[in-house]
Amino acid sequence: MLRCLRGLGADISRHVNCPISNADECFKIIGQGLHGLTEPVNVLNAGNSGTTMRLVSGLLAAQPFFSVITGDKSLRSRPMDRIIKPLEKMGARIHGRHDNTRAPLSISGRRLTGIEYTMPVASAQLKSSIIIAGLYADGETILHQPAQSRDHTERMLEDMGASLSEKELTIKLNPTGDLRSVDVRVPTDTSSAAYWLVAAICHPSAKITVLNVGINPTRTGVIDALQSMGGQLTILNRRFEGGEEVADIMAESSNLKAIEISGALVPRLIDEIPVISLAACFAHGTTIIRDAAELRVKESDRIKATVTELSRFGGNLKELKDGMEIKGTGMLSGASGWSHGDHRLAMTLGVAGLLANGETEIAGSESAGVSYPTFWNDIQLLMKGPSV
Repeated sequence: MLRCLRGLGADISRHVNCPISNADECFKIIGQGLHGLTEPVNVLNAGNSGTTMRLVSGLLAAQPFFSVITGDKSLRSRPMDRIIKPLEKMGARIHGRHDNTRAPLSISGRRLTGIEYTMPVASAQLKSSIIIAGLYADGETILHQPAQSRDHTERMLEDMGASLSEKELTIKLNPTGDLRSVDVRVPTDTSSAAYWLVAAICHPSAKITVLNVGINPTRTGVIDALQSMGGQLTILNRRFEGGEEVADIMAESSNLKAIEISGALVPRLIDEIPVISLAACFAHGTTIIRDAAELRVKESDRIKATVTELSRFGGNLKELKDGMEIKGTGMLSGASGWSHGDHRLAMTLGVAGLLANGETEIAGSESAGVSYPTFWNDIQLLMKGPSV
């Protein structure tokens, strides 16, 4: 994201004397208003990040210049027509590979018009792409969602002065001119925290506390699911920072039971389903996961990959068209696994190895660095003894 925005002329630098206390890393952004970006001289590269590709495409659709955005092999295979179609309805000109459904995308920015659009899937990336484009559009942009998804974009834009409202599953946005700058503290990522929560509740003798976790209600599906399974999770020190609710979460060894995960809950935990599937391997009974076909078009086919890899560890998993059936075995054995080039699967297998009897080897373990660069260091720290 930083690379793409800098390629558009954004003034972003590391902040040496960070005004936000207890920040591990800090950046300073000097905004030039909505119309302060410049035409990139090179192709923009979103790497492995679908969020970057889709959000930046919404931004580029409204710029008065030509641009091209691409990504790595995995990202170039993921569907982009879900953002191309609504952006073209707003007036954008976008061309892509594979009958206009895959990156690289060439975008000729134009003056956009607000639209009323019913989203085919509950997707924070799709929603955010249209909202960002809507900041530049003439007239009102109205989005109808099939279910609630992550709302970080809406919260941040409201904090910056955008005229945005939400009633039930409908979002309305009216352009208001330039936004105001705000200081932002990014909380601990809920998805990354989930690996340690599952490690603790599945281990026979463990207690792990993860600090400063974002508990935005659109992201806490994994917490709700693990608690429904009987996971002992205690929410401590609740507070609000920059419009986002934050807390510390203590997880302890638990006796887990099987549940069904489906419907409106799925968009709230879609990224955590692989590690929830791992927890289900330690639960009593058969866990059913449905309505999760979106997992087929992530960095890997996460349904097939999760079933294949956890089965290597002795898990009893069955692949469904839109999910999985998992019979709890109560234990796993060390195995040789493969990340399929997917960061979430790499970390799920890492926790599986932490919990399994015997030695585990994971090919492609470096994939974890896409979203959690210190994951393997943190596993080593956890294995050395008591940890908070």
